[in-house]
Amino acid sequence: MGSTFRRAGAALGGLLMALTALPAGAVDWASIPAKQVPLLYPGQASWEWALSKDEHSAAPKFREGKNCKSCHTKEEEQIGKALASGQRLEKKPLPGKRGSVPLEVKFANDGQKLYVRLEWPEVTGAGGPKLDKDYAARVTMMMDDGKVVEFTRAGCWSICHDDVNGMASSVEGKDTHKYLARSRAKLSRQGGGDSQKPQEALDAMFAEGQFIEYWQARLKPGAPAVAADGVALNKRQDNAKPAVTVEAKQVGGKWVVEMSRPLKVADPAHKELAAGKTYTVGFAVHEDFAAGRYHQVSLEYTLVLDAGEADFVAVKK
Repeated sequence: MGSTFRRAGAALGGLLMALTALPAGAVDWASIPAKQVPLLYPGQASWEWALSKDEHSAAPKFREGKNCKSCHTKEEEQIGKALASGQRLEKKPLPGKRGSVPLEVKFANDGQKLYVRLEWPEVTGAGGPKLDKDYAARVTMMMDDGKVVEFTRAGCWSICHDDVNGMASSVEGKDTHKYLARSRAKLSRQGGGDSQKPQEALDAMFAEGQFIEYWQARLKPGAPAVAADGVALNKRQDNAKPAVTVEAKQVGGKWVVEMSRPLKVADPAHKELAAGKTYTVGFAVHEDFAAGRYHQVSLEYTLVLDAGEADFVAVKK
């Protein structure tokens, strides 16, 4: 799969640079209503924990097919506060870490690109260590087009396993990135470990679109935002040439970030975006030089383009 990514990136890098649409600043965001998305601190709650009947009271419902949001909507602030304080599922709480972050989200499209605007109150100097030496903050949007059922049901938790870096079953000195359970031959309460499926099987999954796509803006006060995008399957991997563009500014103690990319990208590492389909999206914020699992994340939300029934409708402008 890695070679597939490299070939696609090398062949299409020039094409991606040539694709054009309205600049993000041309979207009339004032005409689009915002939706408030509460982000919660997840601690060391993993996919395996969510399935454990002995540890997660809602595990039976989750195993039966319930989504995270169907049970935990309006509980994000309460859950995040408990985890950030170290009351549960957190062995190493960070000083001053917020349990929740209010994220304001807007979507739009112009027939050529999908745009998302994200706004949240900035926090600096909370007292925790600077785990990210390069960026003061990062904001990420993950998405799937229905090819990954576990993302539809659990959003970000679908790639957060117990043996990932910093999690409860992680091994010191071993670099394990987020991954989908289907990329492993077997899964235990401690995660999938090194039981990665053969490259041929991973390549087939990738070709079928069985991966999570992510967009990310990496932020540093006084400097242009840095765009990144990539996929998560057997690991999280940035694309060599991002199709995503980002703009960011600090206004009144808040970060305001706009991200966009073409609806169609001739690159298998990007989902095709089209009206009439329902997508699942999730959001994450790393604030105050946080890195790894020390972020705040959303539950799973639905997205459609132009019109339809979903949490978000990316209206055409």
